Amino acid sequence: MYGTTAPDVERWSPRVVVVRGLNPGPFTGPGTNTCLIGSGPRPILLDTGSGVEGYLPLLEGALRSECDTDAPGDVVLTHVHPDHIGGAADVVKRFGPRKVSKKPWPGRDEQFAVELTPIEDGALIKTDGATLRAIYTPGHASDHLCFYLEEERSLFTGDLILGIGTTVIPLEGGDMRLYLESLERLLDLELERIYPGHGPAIDAPYEKIREYIAHRREREEQVVSAIESGAQTVERMVEHIYVDTPRVLYPAAGQSVLSHLIKLEQEQRAERANDASGEEYWALC
Repeated sequence: MYGTTAPDVERWSPRVVVVRGLNPGPFTGPGTNTCLIGSGPRPILLDTGSGVEGYLPLLEGALRSECDTDAPGDVVLTHVHPDHIGGAADVVKRFGPRKVSKKPWPGRDEQFAVELTPIEDGALIKTDGATLRAIYTPGHASDHLCFYLEEERSLFTGDLILGIGTTVIPLEGGDMRLYLESLERLLDLELERIYPGHGPAIDAPYEKIREYIAHRREREEQVVSAIESGAQTVERMVEHIYVDTPRVLYPAAGQSVLSHLIKLEQEQRAERANDASGEEYWALC
């Protein structure tokens, strides 16, 4: 996603308008996609960006020009990462009390000064012209939900699938095994489009899902190959695998490599130990 750009406001369908979170960066691309969903005067707002200055005026302008209204309805959140929940308190302060719903993550949700309504897998969120069904998809985050728009057979994927690039599997709350299971689960849905949390909409959903699964399988093979070639630390594996990646992204790449290693460890295919200096190294079983 490094260096990509996109319009600040973009209509993706008769029911969906994306408002960029104005938080571009190496890991957010052109910014978080916050989405106004529905065809009535109170569209659902899905995700709220980081809470940066300028987002609320942009959101207000999109509400007027694209939805012919002055405020969103309820807010739903894909997960607790700051670039998705960070603007929620500002939205409530600007537009008044409204339901802000997400799957709970105790110990993390409390960091954000907004009252949250807990929802779980299968929950329905409705407004005029739109019905969202929550689908629990852990792997990128332990509280991660996708939302299926029943009227369009489309899916809001948050950070599970991106419009460009691949998803980081972080150490806190991430799990490579669960991530792959979540991707596989999406193949059972009837899908026309994917609306990701970053980057452009995806018009070939099954192709993208299978591409993501294949990428992770390939990356796992590369991790195994790196160990076989003598790269026993995460840092050496990153250098071995990510030869065409900007070094600024190496810390994130290291998290994903470690997530692959932990999956291999769970499967008893790899093991870790520490040398005399305390540095962690890995070997195949």
